[in-house]
Amino acid sequence: MGRVAAIGEQARVAGLALAGVTVLVAEEPESVRRAWHDLPQDVALVIVTPAAADTLGPALLDGTRPLTAVMPV
Repeated sequence: MGRVAAIGEQARVAGLALAGVTVLVAEEPESVRRAWHDLPQDVALVIVTPAAADTLGPALLDGTRPLTAVMPV
């Protein structure tokens, strides 16, 4: 069973840590790309903020893992 991670702005992802989510705060585009690239191998689901999804673009669709969900606006 894999872990859940969240990537994005602190105000949007910080509360997810209370549910056991691995929170990767990334405020700037370069930090979003770095967080995505450096995801641990055991992450099965990544929750990204809309801004992080815009930064990652097609990278969200590359491959089949990890499963990715974009937070609503």
